Amino acid sequence: MQQDMDMTKTNLTLCALLTWLLFGMSSCIREDEFDDTPQGNFEALWSIIDEQYCYLDYKGIDWDSVHDVYAPLISSNMSSTALFEVLGNMLAVLKDGHVNLYSSSNTARYWSWFEDYPRNFNESIIEDYLGTDYRIAGGIKYKILEDNIGYMYYESFSDGIGDGNLDVVLDHFSICNGIIIDVRNNGGGSLSYSSLLAARFTNEEVLTGYIMYKTGTGHSDFSEPYPITLEPSNSIRWQKNTVVLTNRHSYSATNDFVNSMSVLPNVTIIGDKTGGGSGLPFTSELPNGWGVRFSACPHLNVNKEHTEFGIDPDEWVDMDETDEANGIDTIIERARELLQVSQ
Repeated sequence: MQQDMDMTKTNLTLCALLTWLLFGMSSCIREDEFDDTPQGNFEALWSIIDEQYCYLDYKGIDWDSVHDVYAPLISSNMSSTALFEVLGNMLAVLKDGHVNLYSSSNTARYWSWFEDYPRNFNESIIEDYLGTDYRIAGGIKYKILEDNIGYMYYESFSDGIGDGNLDVVLDHFSICNGIIIDVRNNGGGSLSYSSLLAARFTNEEVLTGYIMYKTGTGHSDFSEPYPITLEPSNSIRWQKNTVVLTNRHSYSATNDFVNSMSVLPNVTIIGDKTGGGSGLPFTSELPNGWGVRFSACPHLNVNKEHTEFGIDPDEWVDMDETDEANGIDTIIERARELLQVSQ
């Protein structure tokens, strides 16, 4: 997920640049306003979120009340370990996997965005489907299944792919009736890789959503929504039907990929709702040197709706316990059925 800043789309880069100009330099000034004490570090972190985090109003979080709850837990003689725990717990109120606190000894993180939901994924069964003769192109594992359906598993958008990799994969799948793209348990990575892959499934530039950037310190100080478009690849593009498999652990850059694919006419999303994580993350620093990452730019879908809490599939499918016990992936099998029927 930490590679989400790695973007090639000009409109997203513009958002990053404008937000950095507004807050990147000012955060350095703000650090000097607080002492390197437990109280000073608490106030610095609370203020960073208060002025720069992008989902306080959307999530209905009363950040002033959060201050009232956690401020009394700070004492001048508390250990750095105790301080880290209190600050991490305060950030967990945001319920955002893109929010982290970093020290030299620990990282505070929020994982309930997927832990409290069905897993809908089994690595050992995926290994059975792939067998031992699958191919690897960059970060993609791929194989033609026995019913002439192409299957690719992309485990992480942190694992690089290039145009050459995608040319080879799609050429190999040229005889197939359709393609399954499995991004379950893909926790994100580089938006440039997610866009590179999605660009192989459209023949024209298409609007995929919008992004806004902060224009001030108020919770609702945002620019007008800025359009995000997906441009078709100049190389091999897939013309047949495609099914994308998702679960709650499909997060961050994967959420962006699913959002892009969801607007394309020959693509069906099946599985569970994605995990979300659509806010573009930025970083700042506390007076004691601890780093903090937070969501700064909200991403909207084509209907100008937030995707922070995830994207619904076109068809909800859960793993069946009996299937799983027998080494069958219910979601993959449903995708195969859809692609055979669509021929």
